[in-house]
Amino acid sequence: QLQLVESGGGLVQPGGSLRLSCAASGFTLDYYDIAWFRQAPGKEREGVSCITSSGGSTDYAVSVKGRFTISRGSAKNTVYLQMNSLKPEGTAVYYCAAVKVPPYLRLSSTCATCFAVWSQGAQVTISS
Repeated sequence: QLQLVESGGGLVQPGGSLRLSCAASGFTLDYYDIAWFRQAPGKEREGVSCITSSGGSTDYAVSVKGRFTISRGSAKNTVYLQMNSLKPEGTAVYYCAAVKVPPYLRLSSTCATCFAVWSQGAQVTISS
C-alpha cells in the first residue's frame, strides 16, 4: 500500500512561518502530482497548492498565493509546503495527497484533479 506521512504542524503566531513535510513511505514521488489541501472546522476541504510530477509547474489558491511555496526535496520521496505570513484564517488540518500520472502526461503544466493517496493530516493553528 502507498502511504504519505505528514509532519511539521503546530501552533504559530500570526505573521509567523511553518513548513509542512510530506514523505512517501516505500516509494518515490518522481511520477506523482502532489497537492496540499486544508480543512477548517465545519468547512469544506479546499485545495491549497499543487506541483506537477515534473516539478516544473505549481499552482496556488488565491488566498495563499505569494505567501506559500510548494517544492520537491532533493530526496525524491519528499514534498514541502513552506507557509509564510500566516493568518488566523489559515487555521485548519492540512493534508498532502498524491496521484501517479502516466508517461504521456508527465510534461503537463496542470495538476491532477483526483488524488489517490492521502496523508493523515496535520493540525496547523495560527493564533496569538
